[in-house]
Amino acid sequence: MPVKKDNSFDFKLFKRLFGFARPYRLIFTIVLFSAIFLSASSALRPGVLKYAIDENVAVKDENGFLFYILLMGGLLLAEVLFQLLFIFYASWLGQSVVRDVRIKLFSRMLGFKKKYYDNSPVGMLVTRAVTDMERIADIFGQGLFTIFSDLLKMTVVAGFMLYMNWKLALTVFTVLPFIVYATRVFQRNMKKAFEEVRTEITNLNTFVQERVTGMKILQLFTREDREFEKFKAINERHKQGWLKTIWYNSIFFPIAELSSSIAIGLVAWYGGLMVVLETQSTSGELFAFIMYIPMLFRPLRQLADKFNTLQMGMVSAKRVFKILDTDSQIEDTGTIENIDLKGDIVFDKVHFSYIPDEEVLHGISLDVKAGQTIAIVGSTGAGKSTIINLLSRFYEIDNGRILVDGIDVKDIKLAALRDQIAVVLQDVFLFADTILNNITLKDGNITEEQVIAAAKQIGIHDFIASLPGGYQYNVKERGVMLSSGQRQLLSFLRAYVSNPSVLILDEATSSIDSNSEQLIQDATDKITEGRTSIVIAHRLATIKKADKIIVMDKGHIVEEGTHDELLTIENGYYRNLYEVQFMNEEVA
Repeated sequence: MPVKKDNSFDFKLFKRLFGFARPYRLIFTIVLFSAIFLSASSALRPGVLKYAIDENVAVKDENGFLFYILLMGGLLLAEVLFQLLFIFYASWLGQSVVRDVRIKLFSRMLGFKKKYYDNSPVGMLVTRAVTDMERIADIFGQGLFTIFSDLLKMTVVAGFMLYMNWKLALTVFTVLPFIVYATRVFQRNMKKAFEEVRTEITNLNTFVQERVTGMKILQLFTREDREFEKFKAINERHKQGWLKTIWYNSIFFPIAELSSSIAIGLVAWYGGLMVVLETQSTSGELFAFIMYIPMLFRPLRQLADKFNTLQMGMVSAKRVFKILDTDSQIEDTGTIENIDLKGDIVFDKVHFSYIPDEEVLHGISLDVKAGQTIAIVGSTGAGKSTIINLLSRFYEIDNGRILVDGIDVKDIKLAALRDQIAVVLQDVFLFADTILNNITLKDGNITEEQVIAAAKQIGIHDFIASLPGGYQYNVKERGVMLSSGQRQLLSFLRAYVSNPSVLILDEATSSIDSNSEQLIQDATDKITEGRTSIVIAHRLATIKKADKIIVMDKGHIVEEGTHDELLTIENGYYRNLYEVQFMNEEVA
């Protein structure tokens, strides 16, 4: 059974959004009064014209007529001024509110658990932080205040018309029900059309983003023609969606213009008849009403678009607030802030699951002494990377304890804990920035001289110096200007300059070129020297140098010891792994 959509306006959500405008009460007041004065000045001009014609043109009073013309010019200038204030400050308020909401949103996103990002598409989060924010800004700049201004102008104009000549006013109002009905039909159909357009835009963006990212695969498997046909089909649906909106506009706006013209024709006919017969109408009133009719009808036909803008902004606000209300924060309740860890690490019967009731770690216990290097080996899915994530508190454990220097990691402030731990991940991420900024991450406490000295110590200064611009070389998005081995070397340097108490290496050397492999091995030896290091090992050389090897299988620690000790275990996990994976490497 299809779910019925709730198209009602969410006042609770609107009130919450409006709370972000409270710090800008003065600007809000300026916008509000600008809308009021704009409506008043607009409605007064036809009234002044009426008096100019009736009291001066009819009796040929040149001086009096000039006064009214100057008065109309003053009202026109006032209208321009208030229009300027209204447009500028309404947009300024919208952008200020959006800035505050975006800051709050990004601050919230920075504290989310890694699990949240595991389950949330990057494109969706980018859309919330960028595109949806602009729709929220439109609530203030093109939605709420514009609707208020238009409704106020229509009300004032209608009041002036009734006051000036109620019979002519009622003649005009007879056309209003038709245009109101047409506006309502237009609004409903445009909303459906825009929803279809947004869906197709999302499909198009997703398709293009995925294909551009995976272009190498498409070309390797000669899928260009097939994907091009898919693109054309999606692009066609996108075009058809927009054509619907164009079609509805093509129908509605001529109807709106026709209604306005009919109202002017009725006024010209009925009002002209009354002027000719000299009964209850004047030439000035006739001119004034002809000016009033566009003022009454034009805002009405624009209201449909403005209400859609307001509604779309509210939909975007709902999406953004959904992220703001997401409870996916790591509990940072620790009180220990200034701490210099030695690096003793204990996992005490730690249970963990990414998905409830599907444990990944089954009560593992391990003990790492300060300064030791331990290697973790095991098959894919054994739980090696999970240990790394838990130590840095990217995820919360289900049961057990993780201790560093005898202190539960939950008792240490999250920032203080992570400041003491450096991680070199398997997938190296570099920003579209200089090598220096990628190493320091713009930490003002790390100087370029320190970076150069560290690079020389681990043997990669010559490689960096050979690049155009050296440490100022821009590696572009995700470091595409560098090889995988070069990116890995930079990640080692980034970890080394932070001078951590605990070093974690996901040593991804399986796809490293031969020129970089020896540099990486030398860098590994240097940065692990004298500090606690946990290495997910992919090379026998690293494993053999470890003080202790942890062998994992299906979330359990099945063996631990040195390389030589583990090889003595008959039919042991490590011995089998060594014979299958490492023996050829050792022979070579």
